[in-house]
Amino acid sequence: MIKPLRWTVPIAALGIAGLGLALPTGASAATATSYQATLNPVALNTPSGAASGQLTLTLNGNQATISEHVTGLGATIPTDTNTLNALGIPTAFAGKPFPHVQHIHINGNGGCPTASADGNGDGAISVVEAQDNYGPIGTTLSTQGDTSPKAAADVTIAPGGGSFTYQRTITLDQATLTAIQNNKAEIVVHGLNPANAPKASLSTTNSLGVTLPGASKKVAMIATAPALCGALTASQMSSMPVGSSPTGGGSTAGIEDEALFGVGAGLILAAGGLFALRRRYGHEG
Repeated sequence: MIKPLRWTVPIAALGIAGLGLALPTGASAATATSYQATLNPVALNTPSGAASGQLTLTLNGNQATISEHVTGLGATIPTDTNTLNALGIPTAFAGKPFPHVQHIHINGNGGCPTASADGNGDGAISVVEAQDNYGPIGTTLSTQGDTSPKAAADVTIAPGGGSFTYQRTITLDQATLTAIQNNKAEIVVHGLNPANAPKASLSTTNSLGVTLPGASKKVAMIATAPALCGALTASQMSSMPVGSSPTGGGSTAGIEDEALFGVGAGLILAAGGLFALRRRYGHEG
């Protein structure tokens, strides 16, 4: 914690400018950096303009406070039995919010994939085909519990629905932290919209071999293929206040953890006046 600073300067015979600076009562300063990602449709997998998202990540040490809003994705899992069987989705999932596992991918070679990533030319980009671009998973953006790559395909702790808001504060490992600071991190939201997904994603099994609980076969590519992607880039905020000023403070509750969101900035201009001292010597008669 940084203690309030008080600068004092003695007054000289010819005068001097003085400046006083102090932090508000009850507040301290902590270094924090904000990163943002604009989530755009992945080529071939999501039609241009059909879906979008915005994510802000505030980094304080190895703590990342994340706020995200996404729209235009797959809303619900189909209810038709034939469709469910074709996709490898158990009937127990029918009609429920479509899960969208999401991650911070790190140390890729080209950022978000373009249409050229479709190596086999089937008209869809699989997880394996895209990974060379945005790299392996560094952190899973789950709604609760595990945030390691081990939770990458766990749909039970993934946000879901056509539109969702995600808020959580998590601890980052060193690999993810370094990648973010070196501008080598992408946010990727998986799970395509059945209404506009490419045909190959509906008929081809996923390249990771993911099987949903209760399923007799591997789920189709539609459940795991990347839908949205965006690079994390540093914003202009370099510090934020910690604690509350005498006028009060506030917070918002996330999906699992309570976190503080907000960016504040202030400019203080102080000018010292010129003080002159005049002393007389002698006697009055």
